[in-house]
Amino acid sequence: MTHDNAGSTAFRTPLPTDAYAGDPEVRAEWDHRYADRPQLWSGRPNGALVSEVAGLTPGRVLDVGCGEGADAVWLARGGWEVTALEVSGVALERAAGHARDAGVTVQWVHAELTEAALVTGSFDLVSAQYPALLRTPDAAAERALLAAVAPGGVLLVVHHAGMDVRHPHDSEFDPADYVWPAMIAALFDDDWEVQVDEQRPRVAPDGGAGAHHADDVVLRARRLR
Repeated sequence: MTHDNAGSTAFRTPLPTDAYAGDPEVRAEWDHRYADRPQLWSGRPNGALVSEVAGLTPGRVLDVGCGEGADAVWLARGGWEVTALEVSGVALERAAGHARDAGVTVQWVHAELTEAALVTGSFDLVSAQYPALLRTPDAAAERALLAAVAPGGVLLVVHHAGMDVRHPHDSEFDPADYVWPAMIAALFDDDWEVQVDEQRPRVAPDGGAGAHHADDVVLRARRLR
């Protein structure tokens, strides 16, 4: 069965620039970061995703902050029906090209998570690998992650350990501006079963931004109802 779960922001080919749903400044910031390098990430799926998805029955998956599409392509090759969300149009064009080269179909969504008009409870897996989700007083991003998971589905959030603490050399980056796994876990109620909540050595693809981080925080929970 085919579902249209992303409103007018969903597309299967590279996105026209006027289809973005979200803050233009956020899009511009990430477009600049991607445009500055021909390839920002390694091009291989994240190790924690590969490990945690093993054993899950493929279904509908939301890849939050898909970047250049390595996770989305890997999931699609594994039989998942993939919706991949990203704020950067530059990254999405690269991701769509990688999907075409791989011969897989991915539904691309050019939007911020909180503006993506996703249907509540429509994904068997919601994967957020090292997401840069902006923190708001109403916890909008955290609640959007939880809301996207279908009953019986899994939420998987992976982040770099220690990034939620500000360090002296971080001149511009303020961790207080962003959502961290502990903030998401704090919203779980009796409808959720936490399966993994731990820090572990990172299984990192060679190369790409972020490769210097040694440890991951992995949060995996199943929505019971």
